[in-house]
Amino acid sequence: MIVSGRSCIAETQSKEKKDTLRWGGAELVEVPAVPFKNPNNYVHIADRLAKRLIAEAGQTGMAGVLYANQWDNLANRRAHIETTGPEIWAQTGGKIDAFSCAMGTGGTLTGVGEFLRSKSPKIKICLTDPCGGAIYRYHPEGVLKAVGDSISEGIGQGRITGNMAGFKPDLAFEITDQIALPIMYDLLEHEGLCIGSSSAINVAGAMRVAKELGPGPTIVTVLADYGTRYASRIYNPSFLRSRNLPVPKWLDDTQKPSNAALLAAVKAVTMPVPPPTPAPAK
Repeated sequence: MIVSGRSCIAETQSKEKKDTLRWGGAELVEVPAVPFKNPNNYVHIADRLAKRLIAEAGQTGMAGVLYANQWDNLANRRAHIETTGPEIWAQTGGKIDAFSCAMGTGGTLTGVGEFLRSKSPKIKICLTDPCGGAIYRYHPEGVLKAVGDSISEGIGQGRITGNMAGFKPDLAFEITDQIALPIMYDLLEHEGLCIGSSSAINVAGAMRVAKELGPGPTIVTVLADYGTRYASRIYNPSFLRSRNLPVPKWLDDTQKPSNAALLAAVKAVTMPVPPPTPAPAK
């Protein structure tokens, strides 16, 4: 069910993601992208806005307001303990050696990890972080430290969320966009899977886990986003070149025939259509 309401979002998020929220009836509150420690980070603004709306609802009898707070609401982690983890265990017949994915709110990796570890402590739970995320260095060094950046959205957390509390991965990897994007394009070209950059980083991370563990193990990850949510960026050659990111050959506009040549080819294969027969005179 789609319920209209307000959604607070960083203005740097993709146009497609914003449009999807608007199509669902949301009124977007776009704010500058600033670190979490800044009181005007979108998470803090959303919290304060929800509290204000709740206060107003109490005075006017308006419909209730819910601030989901998916980062610190432990229902997020519990949902993966109760559903995603058991689903993976059932579909692999319990024959799983590792689970790997990136962290945004932290609910997926920690929840699935908690369930799978309860089934077998031998299962490796592995973190994949994009460049710009601070969690990759937190576990070995104990310091939240971000290096580089990424065009991925929704992952690459800069703090320990409530859902991450008490969690420690068995393995951790940092994946660059230069590694993830060719994998994303390859999956679209050869497998018909139109995934987003977050999913591409997950796949790249699972491949790193496979190299670490060697031949034979069963490794699971999640495809968490569609490529259509970021089409104006990840399928835009101009944007990719502006960030020094790889452009697949089939998307490279410098390698395509000119419009004139294409129009000439279309004209050559267009069949002549006879004019319609006039209706007989009455």
